[in-house]
Amino acid sequence: MRVSSPPSAILSSPLSSLQSMGSERVEMRKRQMQVHQEAAASVLQAHHKMGNTPTNASNACCFCWCCCCSCSCLTVRSDDETIQRSTFEHRPEGNAHCEESPKPTLEDARSWVVSFEKVMKSAAGRSCFRQFLRTEFSEENMMFWLACEELKKETNKTVVEEKVRQIYEDFISILSPKEVSLDSRVREVINRNMLEPTSRTFDDAQQQIYTLMQRDSYPRFINSSAYTDLLKSLEEPPPEP
Repeated sequence: MRVSSPPSAILSSPLSSLQSMGSERVEMRKRQMQVHQEAAASVLQAHHKMGNTPTNASNACCFCWCCCCSCSCLTVRSDDETIQRSTFEHRPEGNAHCEESPKPTLEDARSWVVSFEKVMKSAAGRSCFRQFLRTEFSEENMMFWLACEELKKETNKTVVEEKVRQIYEDFISILSPKEVSLDSRVREVINRNMLEPTSRTFDDAQQQIYTLMQRDSYPRFINSSAYTDLLKSLEEPPPEP
């Protein structure tokens, strides 16, 4: 005869799983902090040997904020800074749907087959391509590229540092669900650049993601039914009033 488990036993299993997942996340963050702090120490030591110690080198904490974003120095933020952050955060371009983005002309849409550069220079092209990337679960590549473009336009040092930190959290951190795929060399460059963030901090990473989209996703986009259907819709004569 089978004996049913009491309700408390049934509930305890998923609760234990959640607690286990939470513990694993905490351990992962701890390991990440340790790795980045060790990397920071080695980079700072190298700067020191070259006689080029950054102004913030006296506080090792100033590096870990950019890498793991969980340092205690981040927990104390003024209300003004919190308000500023909501203003600085990158807002996605349009809503990434061909149907709802600025409608391209037939000439514009046809030009996209010429080169990837034509797509990226067109607002409608970027929007349609981004929608295609969403179907391939790689929309974060376009989001990262756009965020870097916005960063390049910024000149205020405080705003630049905040945007750099936000981009790192959103697209570079291994804990982010929107992490982009970068090789170890580029990640090392980013870690060095993060010692003194500028509007060009992610230049190497942005170029690598651009090349990835150009070589991998762009050919499929041009051969996709989405692009073919768009051309057909633009070629059709407008309905008579």
